[in-house]
Amino acid sequence: MIASNQIIYLDNNATTQLDPAVVEEMLPFLTNCYGNPSSGYRFGMQVRKAIDLARERTAALLGCEPGEIVFTSCGTESNNAAINSAVQFEPRSKHVVTSAVEHSAVLRHCQELERRGAEMTFLGVDQNGDVDLAEAEKAIRPNTTIVSMMWANNETGVLFPVEKIAAICREKRVLFHTDAVQIAGKVPIRLRDSAINFLSLSAHKFHGPKGVGVLYVNKRSRFSSSIIGGSQENARRAGTENVASIVALGKAAERAAECLSDEATRVRTMRGRFENGILGTVSGASVNGAGAERLPNTSNFSFDGIESGAALMLLDRHNICCSAGSACRTGSGESSHVLRAMHGNAERAQSSLRFSFGRFNSEADVDKALEIVPQVIEKLRRLNSPVASAQPAKASTR
Repeated sequence: MIASNQIIYLDNNATTQLDPAVVEEMLPFLTNCYGNPSSGYRFGMQVRKAIDLARERTAALLGCEPGEIVFTSCGTESNNAAINSAVQFEPRSKHVVTSAVEHSAVLRHCQELERRGAEMTFLGVDQNGDVDLAEAEKAIRPNTTIVSMMWANNETGVLFPVEKIAAICREKRVLFHTDAVQIAGKVPIRLRDSAINFLSLSAHKFHGPKGVGVLYVNKRSRFSSSIIGGSQENARRAGTENVASIVALGKAAERAAECLSDEATRVRTMRGRFENGILGTVSGASVNGAGAERLPNTSNFSFDGIESGAALMLLDRHNICCSAGSACRTGSGESSHVLRAMHGNAERAQSSLRFSFGRFNSEADVDKALEIVPQVIEKLRRLNSPVASAQPAKASTR
């Protein structure tokens, strides 16, 4: 196993390091505090109080009421639950509007609904990854049941104008959901003043554990559970609660709220120094989404003359962790659907690398990345050049 202190971890959009304060808060519920929160005795009730505190902390991060928080297993479940609920309530109006650059948790779910007979509209984006508000409004029809648009793109960090889209949906009496998995702890959220009906989060994107997420359900919005059984989560999601992870999510939410200014300043500064350093030293490098408003931590580069898969392998040898896009797509052999939608071709998508910074990165990480990344790109270009390809292979001395 590679020691963590040897890793330069620049893939925080894929997952994040557990905050030590989160681990400390979580541990008792993996050992001594093992009661069932639905039990009527004090041993179980103290666990229930811990879940209630986690709900309050999460609501504070999102600027909503604790009763509007539903704990789930992950962002994917939250996304699915919101869309399924809307479609279930309107069985004769199964038209859904989403974007062509959504995470697979929304995109593939909508594609599956389309195969089952629902009508879909997949909105395109421009070269900056922006969606057109007028086009989004025009896509809403009398039989539209829900609009689902991500708040921040997981590959490019491009921010959609979700508040404005949500307001349009409210005016047209259409439900609005946003996949906000990449937003928590990076951008302030105040749902109390928003027209958003549903919002999805995942704890492991803001220094909590994997396997636990959140679905915000506005108290004035109809919601039908996808998981039927007991009355947990105010009868909106059946099943015994994942207590330790929920407690950890609550603490991670509290820490995320405390560290918002750090994301807006220190992390953004690191990202900016890295981008300027790469653009200043590597020819043929460009930032995808540079012309749009983006998350403060995300840089998605395209490098002329390389293939991202080869770059990832070489960077891995130098203990630098980054990605070619969504972690959920790794190993699929497919180029980024996000970059294809933005640029209209696969070539730029196949030469892209995503670097995403976080709370536990340091200036030393940036220094190391600025040293290694240009060397790797240069090496790959030499190997791919016609001159290099024409050279006869040297006999092995082994």
